[in-house]
Amino acid sequence: MKEQILIELKELILQIIEDSTNKELLDQLENYHESDIADVLETLEEEKRFLIFDLLGKEKTSEIIAYYKNVEEYISEIKPEEAADIIELMDSDDAVNVLNELDEEDKQRIIELMDEEAKESVELIEAYDEDLVGSYISDNFISIPCNSTIKSAMSHMVKMAGEHDNIYVLYVVTEDNKFVGAVHLKDLITARSNDSFENLIMLGYPSFYDTDIMSKSLEKIKDYNETSIPVLNANHEIVGVLTTDSLIEATTDEFEEDYAKFGGLTEEEDIDESVLMSIKKRIPWLIVLLFLGLLVSSVIGIFESVIVSVPIIVFFQSMILGMAGNVGTQSLAVTIRNISNESLAKDKKKQLKSILKELRIGIINGLIIGAVSFIFVLIYLVITKAEVNLNEGFKLSSCLLVSGIIAISMLVSITLSSVIGTCFPLLLTKMKIDPAVASGPFITTLNDISSVIIYYGLTFILFIVLL
Repeated sequence: MKEQILIELKELILQIIEDSTNKELLDQLENYHESDIADVLETLEEEKRFLIFDLLGKEKTSEIIAYYKNVEEYISEIKPEEAADIIELMDSDDAVNVLNELDEEDKQRIIELMDEEAKESVELIEAYDEDLVGSYISDNFISIPCNSTIKSAMSHMVKMAGEHDNIYVLYVVTEDNKFVGAVHLKDLITARSNDSFENLIMLGYPSFYDTDIMSKSLEKIKDYNETSIPVLNANHEIVGVLTTDSLIEATTDEFEEDYAKFGGLTEEEDIDESVLMSIKKRIPWLIVLLFLGLLVSSVIGIFESVIVSVPIIVFFQSMILGMAGNVGTQSLAVTIRNISNESLAKDKKKQLKSILKELRIGIINGLIIGAVSFIFVLIYLVITKAEVNLNEGFKLSSCLLVSGIIAISMLVSITLSSVIGTCFPLLLTKMKIDPAVASGPFITTLNDISSVIIYYGLTFILFIVLL
């Protein structure tokens, strides 16, 4: 569907370029979303893009540029003064996103050329740390004085609607901009002129503070299911709003950050980053993994006598460790996802229920995988006539014993990995540490060490101590 729309849109834009005086063709662009227009324009030559932008005007251009994927390329093609004129027409959150795509020198040059109101909005958002709610606010909202009448409130909304399209919820403020509540546009439209405006105000309308942690606020924001939510400063004044776009952006940022940690990165990477920058993000965890790998090897070294006596068990080591790691990762992913729901993070009963559930799942999966492992390992050993004990030749009893060790190791390792994958992120959450870091080297090392001890320890007991 989207491909067909882009084909039709490109044909229309090319027609407009050929006949730039045809206003009817230009009006047809209003039928298409700015995101699709941006996608098409980015495929055209610079000269054709500028012709379309000239015809559309700066305000429409600003709406399209906000969706550009390579905005820095476009900004580099125009004068800083023109770039400032276009960016200052954007909503403040879009303007910040565009400016952050530029290098620092170009960014500061353009900010200095913007008008004072737009500059203040950008600098306000830039002043917040990236993990705070304030860094996601937009100035795309309409506020109404609390002493308004139905008629004056409607007139004020109509007047401001030309500058702000986020009109479905209107925020009511005092004379000194302190937040009082909100009024839905539908209620204002359906109210009679002699009704009391005060009766329309929802005094308990949700709000957030600019210093709230965004990652911890996401679930609360989703619960309200509003198109926008006001953000207040310490003086209870509205500094901006969180829109649906803000929520999507924040959710995406949180996902990318967690995904980077899952991959053992200090932070997410961008495809356009230099090789050196990517190396800096990856090397810290790789060094940690190196030393933790040495720790696992040291544990294996403790069982040197077992390996010498029953060397064939080394052949199946990776299978045991790999399966334990896979199961641990599954439990970890489920737990981290559930931790995002604050009720699990704070409810001890739910945490215990989660641990017991993973324990049951681990036991059942362990029994199934253990049984399958026993059958196929035994078949393999019989077919290859494997010599389990050195200088003893092929013995079916030894093959049965090795198969049993692998099956039991699978059962215990998978069960333990399920519990570790659940308990470890819960423990980190209690210690105020981001549980996503558990997905990297730590959880893998814990599972590897426990699996090695179980596997080689069981072999030591059955082959060396008892036999």
